[in-house]
Amino acid sequence: MNKVKVISIFLVYHSLQELQIETIKSLRGISSSICAILKGMKKNFNNVHIGIKGPLLDTLRVNFSDAVDFKSYPFSLPLIQNLQEIRFPHQVTFFVGENGTGKSTILEAIALKSGFGSEGGSKNIHFKTSQEKTYVGIEQLADQITLSWNYKPFNGNGYFFRAESFFNIANYIDLLAQNGGPELAYAPYGGKSLHEQSHGESFLAFFNNRLGNGGFFIFDEPEAALSPQRQLSLMIIIHEICKNPHAQFIIATHSPILLAYPGATIYSCDGDNLKTIAYTDTSHYQITKDFLDDPERHLKYLFED
Repeated sequence: MNKVKVISIFLVYHSLQELQIETIKSLRGISSSICAILKGMKKNFNNVHIGIKGPLLDTLRVNFSDAVDFKSYPFSLPLIQNLQEIRFPHQVTFFVGENGTGKSTILEAIALKSGFGSEGGSKNIHFKTSQEKTYVGIEQLADQITLSWNYKPFNGNGYFFRAESFFNIANYIDLLAQNGGPELAYAPYGGKSLHEQSHGESFLAFFNNRLGNGGFFIFDEPEAALSPQRQLSLMIIIHEICKNPHAQFIIATHSPILLAYPGATIYSCDGDNLKTIAYTDTSHYQITKDFLDDPERHLKYLFED
């Protein structure tokens, strides 16, 4: 090897070393800057969270426009016509009432306004299986409400669970599994298709695996496929998630078991105006307790000619 080649190799090697050193310095500088930014973000993020009082959603307000047709559903419901404001002082809020009073209607409007799909799911799931006119009324109601947040959750932190359309959600997840791989699609739902489990098992698999440890959750009749024992399991799940102060559940239910959740706000949808009600004053509790105290008397009364 001649002298010129040796010098050339040395210069190249030296240049590479200098480049490497400068690159490392630059990366260290960038890394330090990123660390400083992240520390600042964490500090600000923590400060925001520390300053929060109450659950994520604070208040729902209604302001009907002149274009609203109060003869069409859901504006024809007396409860909706008289609705002005709903406050959410606690992490868990229940809406109770007879069928057709408007409790699910209120939840659907909140869900739409919060960015969830019409048929339930996460904020990344949006599909419709019925004719467009099926959704018009709820969409119009959602346009009339304003949500005031103490802290608005990130897009991925939350879920709108509808017992009525959970079958459609299961179909949608199966479709995602076919197109993108089952492991990724089924991971948040217990690792397998919801259709490969019983109705109640699929509900519980969802509650156990999909909710995470915080977020904004809207449940419409989650007890529909759950036995009394499984309803108690759901209460435990809700309790564990609510250890995170930035978790909130808004639930429409007929279950006297779920309604017993301690510290929850209960709104009664029976009557023309929404009102708070004590657990033991709900018809769900009173009718169930009265029946279990003396089933023979009730059955005799129900079946007498």
